[in-house]
Amino acid sequence: MRVAGLLLAAGAGRRYGMPKALVRHRGKLFVEAATDVLYDGGCSPVVVVLGALAEDVRTTAALSGALLVDNPDWDTGMGSSVRVGLSALGATDATAALVLPVDTPGTTAEVVRRFVGLASADVLARATYGGVPGHPVLIGRERWEAVSELATGDAGARPYLERHDVATVPCEDLADGADVDRPEDLPS
Repeated sequence: MRVAGLLLAAGAGRRYGMPKALVRHRGKLFVEAATDVLYDGGCSPVVVVLGALAEDVRTTAALSGALLVDNPDWDTGMGSSVRVGLSALGATDATAALVLPVDTPGTTAEVVRRFVGLASADVLARATYGGVPGHPVLIGRERWEAVSELATGDAGARPYLERHDVATVPCEDLADGADVDRPEDLPS
């Protein structure tokens, strides 16, 4: 069972003041660190969806091996990036996609490995941290079309997740699950 990594890195980061893909933390750009986490956790291929300042990401970030795809509608929200990313994965032999937003720097390769072990064509699983839903989300290939149909605005896959049984995968023993919306949210 191959699990593809789907990194959502297209947003402008309005609350942050810049695209979070280009935020440098602990010596790496967020987009580089997240791509490494997906690869190190066992995902292959890794698709990175770009939007705001896509050319800057391409020329600045070290993303060799990742498939970079542009979301021309990035400013409409995460839903369009989910659609673009799942569409790009359609040409692969991946059984499932592990979806990770770029602004979750606490996600570890160990969290990714926990999900890779759950892969199947109909899987639907979501990380929880202290019982609170978070990322990543594992979506089996058989669900990609239906997820894409409901992915709009900033909700991403949430409308689909809310309508279906989702396996919860506790991850608080491996990561904190926090996302970074503003500079003051950066972990030390």
